[in-house]
Amino acid sequence: MVKVKNKEKKKQLPQETKNTEENVVILPPVRNSDDPMPKQVKWINRQRVLVFAARGINHRHRHLMEDIKKIMPHHKSESKMERSKNLYVVNEISEMKNCNKCILFEGRKMRDLYLWMSNIPNGPSVKFLVENIYTMGELKMTGNCLRGSRPLLSFDPQFTKDPHYNLLKELLTQIFGVPYHHPKSQPFFDHVYTFMILDNRIWFRNYQILSEDGALAEIGPRFVLNPVKIFSGSFGGTTLWENPKYVSPAKLRQAYSKKAASKYESRVEKKAVYEATKPETGYPDIEGADFFKGDPIEKAHEVLVEEKIKEEINDAELNEPKVKKPTFSIKKSKSRPDMAIRRKQLKAKSKAISDQIKKRKQFRKK
Repeated sequence: MVKVKNKEKKKQLPQETKNTEENVVILPPVRNSDDPMPKQVKWINRQRVLVFAARGINHRHRHLMEDIKKIMPHHKSESKMERSKNLYVVNEISEMKNCNKCILFEGRKMRDLYLWMSNIPNGPSVKFLVENIYTMGELKMTGNCLRGSRPLLSFDPQFTKDPHYNLLKELLTQIFGVPYHHPKSQPFFDHVYTFMILDNRIWFRNYQILSEDGALAEIGPRFVLNPVKIFSGSFGGTTLWENPKYVSPAKLRQAYSKKAASKYESRVEKKAVYEATKPETGYPDIEGADFFKGDPIEKAHEVLVEEKIKEEINDAELNEPKVKKPTFSIKKSKSRPDMAIRRKQLKAKSKAISDQIKKRKQFRKK
């Protein structure tokens, strides 16, 4: 029986070789320009992206990293890296994982998030500050997008105007573009990644394609990338470009605190100046607080009547014949102690009036 099986195997071998020879397609040595390009069935664009973080990121940053992993079927994950290590170690980690691109999340003070994008191992690499983060869970725009499908990449026309934006566009297309025939990807497009430039920042949005006429719905995540520096090497090297308008978030917080402190100082200075320059008596001509009671129009009318009466009395005194006063009459004059007493009385009255006004204002506020 064994001999028979061996003979059968020997008979089948030449047939298999004939079948393989028949399946081989011999291409012509010269291809015309009008001929269509042959379709590539195999996975040729072998892009693998390593997505991981360094220790020190908070929960929102971790959720953003998980969302980016969901929308990139060609990613590979790794455990958190110690911050004490040099960033050149990332090149070795990505080579061990057989990855030629890398996205590294780096946190500062548990509130600021920096994002590194690099081409392994020769570079270039870019450092971004991530702002205005909204994860998929926060947006609650679930949509009906199939996981693992390939995205369409939409770029702002401004990417082609400046050389550093042109370099960023090429790096973003190689990282976020899912390779054709990737084993974990689906062979169709049902969502769009948009990269827009506004206020010297790159705004990222993820939309689902609802219908063929171009209707879109945002499904998240959503974030803004503020470029800081572009390096020639991978996670280091000479700086090719540096953002002149970049201000670190720590300096911004310091400026805000200084502004608040200057507000308080100016308020204290104004109060001191007011206390130094305010008059001693508020209402020197008013004897009592009864002046502020009643209808103001009637009070004004009474004041006018009193002034007219005083004027008439003065006119009558002028018209009277002058009587010569005796020579032994002594003019009464107020002494200095009497003037001081009068001033103290006026101060006490003005203070009482101002206290009453303050009490009324407080009562109205209540």
